[in-house]
Amino acid sequence: MRIRKEIGLTFDDVLLVPKRSTLRSRSAVNTSTFLVRNFPLSIPIVSANMDTVTEARMAISLAQIGGIGIIHRFMSIDKQAEEVTKVKRAESYVVEKPATIDPKTTLQEASERMQAEEIGGLVVVGTQGELIGMLTARDLLLAPDMQAAVEEVMTPRNRLVAAQEGETLDRARLALHSHRIEKLPLVNREGRLVGLITAQDIVKLQQHPQATKDNKGRLRVGVAIGVRSTDIERAKACIEAGADVMVVDVAHGHADYVIEMVQRLKREFPMLPVIAGNVATAEGVQDLVAAGADSVKIGVGAGSTCTTRMVTGAGVPQLTAIADCAQAGRELDVPVIADGGIQTSGDLTKALAAGASSVMLGSQLAGTDESPGATVVRNGRKLKIIRGMASLTANITRKEIERLGEVESDEWEKVVPEGVEAMVDYKGGVTEVLYQLIGGLRSGMSYIGAATISEMWGKAEFIQVTPAGVQESKPHDVSLI
Repeated sequence: MRIRKEIGLTFDDVLLVPKRSTLRSRSAVNTSTFLVRNFPLSIPIVSANMDTVTEARMAISLAQIGGIGIIHRFMSIDKQAEEVTKVKRAESYVVEKPATIDPKTTLQEASERMQAEEIGGLVVVGTQGELIGMLTARDLLLAPDMQAAVEEVMTPRNRLVAAQEGETLDRARLALHSHRIEKLPLVNREGRLVGLITAQDIVKLQQHPQATKDNKGRLRVGVAIGVRSTDIERAKACIEAGADVMVVDVAHGHADYVIEMVQRLKREFPMLPVIAGNVATAEGVQDLVAAGADSVKIGVGAGSTCTTRMVTGAGVPQLTAIADCAQAGRELDVPVIADGGIQTSGDLTKALAAGASSVMLGSQLAGTDESPGATVVRNGRKLKIIRGMASLTANITRKEIERLGEVESDEWEKVVPEGVEAMVDYKGGVTEVLYQLIGGLRSGMSYIGAATISEMWGKAEFIQVTPAGVQESKPHDVSLI
């Protein structure tokens, strides 16, 4: 039997020692970081690839604020690719593949399409892709005959304002304003549709200056995949839809089948960053990076809905795991992501101070409007459902997706879950939640005199505390309002 001599520590076991600071305000703190090399984030927040946390709506909000969302894989390949498409269409300078429709299509079909894709208009094109007209939600409003053809109510080409491909942002803004229009189709010399600029997208550029965007002005988004052979198809479909990063989503990432998947992904999609995990040791980081991983997720059994440590007896307390893995990551020039155990903005600060470049959040975001979890009311309290991705129902859902059908009842008994289904308080919009978390991070960084996250790595000093110290850190000897 071998027992490591050091004591494993988690967030409540330590405090950051305050240091002399030259910062006059927490607003002087810079929270920017890197998800992987050459992949900047304005805030060090990644939303967890859980089916009660991240789909398109959450990913859009996270990217607009300056973080990034990882869309979960507990859905069909087509559905996951569709979620990616929603994010990529949500905001951009030029929509390269705008939604189009045939002029003979009925208004009813057009209306259903616009509702399904959550868009306000469709570009009408001919068989050769030539611009014929534009159909907007306004054209459908109070339409007397929804079985009429699109061409009967659309704005025809001769009444449309269009621009040539390559139009600059300033000229597009001027055209939209001067003609009082909301959409500006782009055509090539042959008159074929090649893109679309909308007034709404230009406004969003001004509203979200810190947004996480690609070189085409589209919001960035990640996707989770597994380690089965079919997950290569999943990866390919999501990449074609515009995914910017892949996360190999496995509870025990320090395993040969994960290493082999990382190697295969880097062979087949060499230009796309791959994040692998989860691991809890420096050796895990070293092996995954050697396989080609561009970042590694840290955390085994630390999540709020995870029972891995109770079921298997395996894991490393999260702060020690982050510190050990971050050291290995720095030696290899690869960022690490702290995944699990974050309950407060203080925990977020400690995770980054211990060496993480970013932090993945699950339960902290599950109660927001943007999470896909179901909403319930219990004893007058509004709650949202969250479940661990190794929980009983999550395991069954995964089997149903893989088999394209229901799982027999006797198979439920064979599942050994490592997670639970639970509820979290409803928290409102994700923007408000992140404002509080990042505000706490800024304050924490100012207490140790660090203007940047990388500077915090060098300045941070932890002190262990006793249970009495933990109690002292909380409100005490008062009646809370």
